[in-house]
Amino acid sequence: MFGLFHPLDYNLYFSTVDDGGLSWSRGAAEEAEAVAAISCSGHGRAYLDGVTSGDLPVCECNTCYGGRDCSKFSPSCSADVDSGNPLFLEPYWRQRAAASALVVSGWHRMGYSFPDGTNISPELERHIRQLHAVVGNAVTEGRFIVFGAGSTQLLNAAVHALSPDVPSTSSTAGGGGGVAAGVVATAPFYPIYELQTEYFASVDFQYQGDTSLWIAGGNSSSEKKNLPDGKTIIEFVTSPNNPDGKLNEAVLKGPNFKAIYDRAYYWPHFTPIPAADDGELKIFTLSKLTGHAGSRFGWAIVKDEDVYNKMLMHMQLNTMGVSRDTQLRALKLLKTIMAEGGGRTIFDFGYQTMKSRWEKLRKVVSVSKRFSLQDVSSHYCVFSGRVRESSPAYGWLKCEREEESDCYGVLKAAGIIGRGGSVFYATDRNVRLSLIKTRDDFDLLVDKLQKLVSAEQDEEEGGGDGNGIEQHVANVTEYQPLRRRM
Repeated sequence: MFGLFHPLDYNLYFSTVDDGGLSWSRGAAEEAEAVAAISCSGHGRAYLDGVTSGDLPVCECNTCYGGRDCSKFSPSCSADVDSGNPLFLEPYWRQRAAASALVVSGWHRMGYSFPDGTNISPELERHIRQLHAVVGNAVTEGRFIVFGAGSTQLLNAAVHALSPDVPSTSSTAGGGGGVAAGVVATAPFYPIYELQTEYFASVDFQYQGDTSLWIAGGNSSSEKKNLPDGKTIIEFVTSPNNPDGKLNEAVLKGPNFKAIYDRAYYWPHFTPIPAADDGELKIFTLSKLTGHAGSRFGWAIVKDEDVYNKMLMHMQLNTMGVSRDTQLRALKLLKTIMAEGGGRTIFDFGYQTMKSRWEKLRKVVSVSKRFSLQDVSSHYCVFSGRVRESSPAYGWLKCEREEESDCYGVLKAAGIIGRGGSVFYATDRNVRLSLIKTRDDFDLLVDKLQKLVSAEQDEEEGGGDGNGIEQHVANVTEYQPLRRRM
């Protein structure tokens, strides 16, 4: 039951003294301001929980930068564009330092649950529904919402919920009977689908390869195309896809096929929004929405109540829900987003940034015969109200020369660290290049790639200084707010 308001129950209240100043929150605010004021030359940042030198945390520098204030650049350093760390949104939040700041009392949410007995903040759930209504990327009316520690935890919870109950012994006595579900995906796909399914091995489900193995006329004669009685196939569908950004749809259709839509990148930063997802089960994450990957918060939108209850039970047994502190942080971030421009400003910033980066990368590669990038599609976007092209989170680069089958090795030799295609169950002629890290990371990637393409041009022309490609790329400018070094 919700009780009457009492000041000590207010999560973020600021008690005041006679002169109108703050009391218990003043010290925390001053500490946060002091750390935020530490200069890291625009190539790093200091954190409250960072390693200290004296009384203050030291700077944590961007790749290839070092020194006490991150001012020392190492020109021989490799461009590390392997991870999907979404720091491209850091400048957005720096510009909104006051609006997004949070002061938490020492007695905030010390208990296990909220007043309604659940592990889910009703206010956070309400803001999530509001945000989806603004963006138009998911139907939430008449749906249930489950919180998780990022989308990662929810992926396995969904597999558990969609799988039949299979007895742990050959006998069906006391069990529900049935056949273990098969878990599949279409290459190239995010490797955690296989890794997680196999790590959390269960009699209820098994990883069973690519979707092509379950299509009549597929490329494997060793797998049965006709499902055994009671067999369920659970298909992971990443849309937009990681690594190539395609707006995928489920391949397998029919009563025995169930789809889990991983919608981590289904935000206007990265893709036009053709329509609201009205599917049975889709999963989103704060990581690629606000950039706060370290907060570990995600949510699933579920149509079927039985599936919802099974996912809730999984979360209860697994972690007893998501940290209340994490939920508070997520709520503050969503409130900040919704309070400015009706929730549209962050998407304008994200889209302009990613569009600029994609165009610059594409211009570098466009003059090369040695390398190519994935094609991106255009769709009418219900959010922007116009036809627009995708602005993908990753470049899916391909080495075109017949002798260069190890594209990862080719790029690494040139000082570019990507993620090899075989990680995504594709050919090693492909490499994923992350475009969502810091401005420094992206600039270094472009610089290294320019030199690689210029060397290719020099080979073909028998000389030259390669300045043409640099001027070609210089004509594409980064989104203006990112020019301010933070």
